[in-house]
Amino acid sequence: MLLPITTQASLASEATNALGSELLTQALPPNTNALISPYSIQSALVMAYAGAAGVTKEQMAATLFYPPAGTLESFAAMRPTMAALGGEDSPITLTIADRLFGQVGYPFLSDYLSLLNEKFAAPLELADFIKSPRSAEKRINAWVEEQTRDRIKNLIPGGALTEDTRLVLVNAIYLKAPWAMSFSKPATADMPFQLTDGTRVDTPAMNQTETLGYLRGDGYVAVALPYKNPDLQFVVLLPDKDLKSLEEKITASFLAGLTDLPKERVALTLPKFKLEPPLLSLSKALIKLGMPSAFNEPRGSADFSGIAPRQPNDYLYISEVFHKTFIEIDEDGTEAAAATAVVMMRALSMPADPFKVLIDRPFLFAIQHRPSGTCLFLGRVVDPSKP
Repeated sequence: MLLPITTQASLASEATNALGSELLTQALPPNTNALISPYSIQSALVMAYAGAAGVTKEQMAATLFYPPAGTLESFAAMRPTMAALGGEDSPITLTIADRLFGQVGYPFLSDYLSLLNEKFAAPLELADFIKSPRSAEKRINAWVEEQTRDRIKNLIPGGALTEDTRLVLVNAIYLKAPWAMSFSKPATADMPFQLTDGTRVDTPAMNQTETLGYLRGDGYVAVALPYKNPDLQFVVLLPDKDLKSLEEKITASFLAGLTDLPKERVALTLPKFKLEPPLLSLSKALIKLGMPSAFNEPRGSADFSGIAPRQPNDYLYISEVFHKTFIEIDEDGTEAAAATAVVMMRALSMPADPFKVLIDRPFLFAIQHRPSGTCLFLGRVVDPSKP
């Protein structure tokens, strides 16, 4: 039974999944292992959006799938529903943290700072980018490492912060979730996994036969594995043929439709895997998707006057959006982490036999908050033997 979620929060869920599907299919290299946290990316970008104005705000809203009104309220309403997953009595560990690192002495508007602190629990921590951008970089990276249990390191790469940096908006998320029904470790055995080029690699695969969410869709099979908190699930999407045709189906509404799959008896074989993709730079993808003004293209167009007063020769713009992720799937459950930094410069029926689902070729997956349908993580596995 899904816990109720407000209509207001559902708007944030739709925007999160829509952006996630766009980035997975258009911003990440095809035919490679891939992992993003749509929720982390949106959590960081919405903090920048809170101070956007004019064309910049319009472009961000369209590109990030924000509703015509109530965007900040929607994301603020989503936050406690996520936090509840990792509550005091929950078997799941889930921590979500937001923070602003801002230049000492810069005229940030008090209304903006109060808004983010109130709605997103994102306090301002002062830094001195002018005197020591390297020290600020180390400090931000150390904070991210602490929030993600050392799973996300070096979110801000060397040299990314300069004496012109004025604000860095950061979101960090960490998840450790045991399966509702653990896989038996003795049942794990090597199996051949077919790569996109037709070759095969041997990879350890877990096996279990349980009552799981199951759907035979048009050209794919979906299987949902519950965690010990039933509001969270891991969804595997296995295409009948090529992965590209399945990726074309991934939309916000498609993902929302996976939250409550019919229960069937399923004999599942699922590879163990660990993904730790390299640092993603999302600026080019976001510009291409439709929000160049936020990145000051054309020059002089960025308008974040809701964060700090805009002067002709001293105004804020986004210079880069960095994103880094980690996930490991084994017999006990899932450990996953992600962090995003927005760097701103100044200028059931029971059949007799179970459905057999053999995940022995490239597949998609999502870690999904069932009440809202929000994808905390969204990814692609084409070679489980590689990180």
